[in-house]
Amino acid sequence: MRTVVHLLRHGQVHNPDGILYGRLPGFRLSDTGLKQADLVATSLAGADLTVVVASPMQRAQETAAPIASAHDLSIVTDEGLIEAGNVFEGRKVSVGDGALRNLRNWPKLRDPFTPSWGEPYLQIAHRMLGAVHRARDLAEGHEALCVSHQLPIWTLRRLVTGRRLWHDPRHRQCSLASLTTLVFTGTELSQLRYSEPAGASAPTHTGA
Repeated sequence: MRTVVHLLRHGQVHNPDGILYGRLPGFRLSDTGLKQADLVATSLAGADLTVVVASPMQRAQETAAPIASAHDLSIVTDEGLIEAGNVFEGRKVSVGDGALRNLRNWPKLRDPFTPSWGEPYLQIAHRMLGAVHRARDLAEGHEALCVSHQLPIWTLRRLVTGRRLWHDPRHRQCSLASLTTLVFTGTELSQLRYSEPAGASAPTHTGA
């Protein structure tokens, strides 16, 4: 039995202050993000989607909406797809912005391998793997779409490809509105594909 699970990173977010929004409520898609969601919906028009699942965050739900609508499906919300927790939520902190020069940040940045500033990578990977298999069960023999966030998707990808979970965020291959596609034969992963139906974006794009 062949089942396909597409992991979709949400589209661009309206974030005029450039903060790390993480799990903070109220962050919607920008106009560009809405267009990106529509582009993905078009790219998946011919897919055999029978299940659309999304993180509870507003940006993920809005990204899922046009795809679910095009396939006459309701959106299933799964907490396992949520963004990673991060102690820097609400602050202007991003890769390469000099956060290490602020002595007050040092205790939170002491361990890049777990990491010390947020949800452990292993915990992220395991909850994401659980969400993927729940979607696979629901869509058995067909295709499922799971809308999530950059770090959770990339962490899961590293887990299933046998790579260490800690990594340089600047090298993530997970653009806005990109698709990381997992193909299962029965319950076993047999193929992984990546595509960017809405175009490429920098891994260090503010937020997730």
